[in-house]
Amino acid sequence: MNTREWFKQAKYGMMVHFGLYSMLGGEYRGKRCKTYAEWGQSYFAIPNKEYEQLAKIFNPIYFNADEWISLAKRCGMEYFVITSKHHEGFALFDSEVDSFNMKAATSFGRDILAELAEACYKYGLRFGLYYSQELDWHHPHGGGYDKTNEYCAGQGWYNCWDFPGKENKDFSICYEEKIKPQVKEILTKYGDLCLIWFDTPGVITPAQSQELFDMIKQYQPDCLINSRLGNGVYDYVSFGDNEIPDKLPVFSPDMPVDLNNINGGKYSPYNLYETAATMNDSWGFKYYDHNWKSPETILKNKKHLNDMGVNYLLNVGPDGLGRIPSFSEEILLKVAEMEGRL
Repeated sequence: MNTREWFKQAKYGMMVHFGLYSMLGGEYRGKRCKTYAEWGQSYFAIPNKEYEQLAKIFNPIYFNADEWISLAKRCGMEYFVITSKHHEGFALFDSEVDSFNMKAATSFGRDILAELAEACYKYGLRFGLYYSQELDWHHPHGGGYDKTNEYCAGQGWYNCWDFPGKENKDFSICYEEKIKPQVKEILTKYGDLCLIWFDTPGVITPAQSQELFDMIKQYQPDCLINSRLGNGVYDYVSFGDNEIPDKLPVFSPDMPVDLNNINGGKYSPYNLYETAATMNDSWGFKYYDHNWKSPETILKNKKHLNDMGVNYLLNVGPDGLGRIPSFSEEILLKVAEMEGRL
């Protein structure tokens, strides 16, 4: 079965947002982040020198790849996607490109992606990786300087507190120095990937999007690429965060793709669609966010999406010790029980 055929019948997957932000838990110096916790560095404008101290003490001693993947398996999930590098620029893998990573910069000193890839193989789940291909707050030329919103308290999406001035930015430097070589690393170090999940395109050029697409197909021809790579280059459509559409858009070959859409496009020529969703109001761990969706709501959303042929990629945000919150686990298991899986 090729990957496209597999993706159409997969229906259900687990997404994990895990990084240095998991230690902050959505709070910094007595203030709470009003949006996604993984945007904490930007929201609070935490300097990189200070943020790097988090890496030195990042020691998720309760992380257990078998526990994470076996939970997904018990819940009937077919694939697993984790943030190999989010906007903060910190990689969960052993990167030779940039030492700001889990293996080199922490006392934990382990390659989390390698352990998760092994666990996915053991339990029969497909393995996918999220990678932030434009925003990188640790690099002086990280992208995103074309946008502002509430995630960054009115500032630019780029790191304008350490590296001010849009006129000083050249994303191609970040792209060549870090983005492209790290994407090659994740393509060549962790076995077969079912997909790469890109995010938040903006200043990335059509040529850069195409180059990443072509490189992925060179090293892993069966690896699918989501529509957030940008510039209309993709295999499948990622709907907006938590988006539960009433119906699918109707595709025809002569229909123009909206290149300005943050998702990179609304229509899938391969009829491959996915909604990534949170269980509360944040993707990263936020200790005070208890606005949990009920098992009934999640099951209703899952059934509605699956009936339309849309995969449901449901996110959990482990805490800084590597523990999936008990609330998340209880809800997921209840959904599985309601489906007759347990």
